[in-house]
Amino acid sequence: MHAIDPGMQRCIETCLACYQTCLGMSTGHCLEIGGEHARPDHIRLMLSCAETCRTAAHLMLLGTRHHKHLCAECADICEDCASDCERLGGMEECVEACRACVESCREMAK
Repeated sequence: MHAIDPGMQRCIETCLACYQTCLGMSTGHCLEIGGEHARPDHIRLMLSCAETCRTAAHLMLLGTRHHKHLCAECADICEDCASDCERLGGMEECVEACRACVESCREMAK
């Protein structure tokens, strides 16, 4: 197994936390309360965010140099997700997880 530096390990953990939060909130919160929270564009964004975070963590764990490209994209998607969740309200946990991931992934993409 390749050595993972502490900065990358933090990013992996942040990405996996965001993955868990977005996936859980999309299915366990948004779909349950309905309305604007359950509109297709919002659910697709949350699921895209979750999957991109999972995949970014996966590439970092693999030790491939391609993680930088995906981390940059992950930061962009997480930023969009945080903004949409903030706009809808009642999704502070998701907003916080996404914003933490934006910061971590932007650093990793450098």
